[in-house]
Amino acid sequence: MTAVASAASELRRRLPAERVVDDPDVLSAMSADQSAWSAVGRAAAGVRPRSSAEVADVVRVCAQLRIPLVPRGAGTGLSGGANALDGCVVLDLSTLDRVLAVNAGDMTVVVQPGVVNNDLKATLASHGLWYPPDPASAASSTIGGNVATNAGGLCCVKYGVTRDYVLGLEAVVGGPVDYGTAVRVGRRTAKGVAGYDLVGLFVGSEGTLGVITEVTLRVRAARGARPRTVVGFFSSLVAAGDAVAKVTAAGIVPAALELLDRACLQAVEDWKHFGLDADAEVLLLAHVDLPGAAGDDEAARLVDCFAAAGATWTAASTDDAEAEALFETRRLVHPAMERRGAVLSEDICVPRSAVPAMLAAIERIGAAHELPIATIAHAGDGNLHPLLVTPRGDSAAAAAAQQAFEEILDAAIELGGTITGEHGVGLLKRAGLRREQSADVLAIQHALKAAFDPLNIFNPGKVLG
Repeated sequence: MTAVASAASELRRRLPAERVVDDPDVLSAMSADQSAWSAVGRAAAGVRPRSSAEVADVVRVCAQLRIPLVPRGAGTGLSGGANALDGCVVLDLSTLDRVLAVNAGDMTVVVQPGVVNNDLKATLASHGLWYPPDPASAASSTIGGNVATNAGGLCCVKYGVTRDYVLGLEAVVGGPVDYGTAVRVGRRTAKGVAGYDLVGLFVGSEGTLGVITEVTLRVRAARGARPRTVVGFFSSLVAAGDAVAKVTAAGIVPAALELLDRACLQAVEDWKHFGLDADAEVLLLAHVDLPGAAGDDEAARLVDCFAAAGATWTAASTDDAEAEALFETRRLVHPAMERRGAVLSEDICVPRSAVPAMLAAIERIGAAHELPIATIAHAGDGNLHPLLVTPRGDSAAAAAAQQAFEEILDAAIELGGTITGEHGVGLLKRAGLRREQSADVLAIQHALKAAFDPLNIFNPGKVLG
């Protein structure tokens, strides 16, 4: 019996038959994330579990047969971290989608990994609570995927990333214990330093250390003040970067500070026809959520920073509909660009003071390769997303884009930055990781991987390669 047949047969023996997927078309749809530039293997089978116990059974089968196990959520990732490997089992955790407990007194919520980010926010809102991390894919991405990649989003400049909200989790692991053992790490208390920070290891590990089956999150009280929006138009990326540097130097921490260039604005307008003014070269978009006079003052200071950096026009908006349209535009940039061709999405992060230099480097690299690069950014925390778009099927353009991609990574590293702020390493950035981190640091990480997963079945080949 082939490995493919053995896997499907053994999974059906242990699980209800409807949990196991081996239809080629369905399995193909489960086998890739949104990274069009990463390799996709041919999976042996897929599983859609309904409990932690079923996840444990899948892990035991994979350990028994020595076949790779690739966990996935909604497949919104952009680095190939959820892409199938030849002969693997794809574990679709989107079916574990319950909010298990909301504790308003302790300001915590316990969820399964398949809960969609925006669905969690809606549930919490009914309790007067708020979960801040808000990736652009929040309408479809899952909490498990957000934890696996340590996702950020628009509000992270002020409120932090996913790691800042994960108190504890349950994971099905291998390593020093039997494969298929479910362990709980972390806590539900506000403070705690007992033992090593195993939660911190799992957050951002991209499924390489085990399978997360439950997450305990800290939450915040719902924001009372309606955010004000500050808009600034600029004649160049470098001028907009200078505005970001001035905001940082002034000690202002807005709830969001986003950058969109003209190519991004035009792509969304061509698709959605929002009536956007796409004439500006660059748009900076800020949210202020301080209440009353403090909010008014912060908005005015942001306007001053934008003006001092040479904004061609800037103002604090009083039109809620306009503000919502602008932020919706920000969320729609990536799918809008995908309508124009194959998108190679960057995710570099640099110190905020280095944003102007990084934006200049992106322009320089694009010009050198005669390659248009559209740029969006969580500019307030230095997390930039240059989007390299090439005609589908144009191999020469694809090769130029891949070279430019690597040069942008190197430019970020040279400025004291990192190759990924929130998308993860996956398959796409393994070479960049080796350039960013020393051989000694990589050796430590390989040792951790070996300790957690001596059979090397948990998403092998991802992150560390």
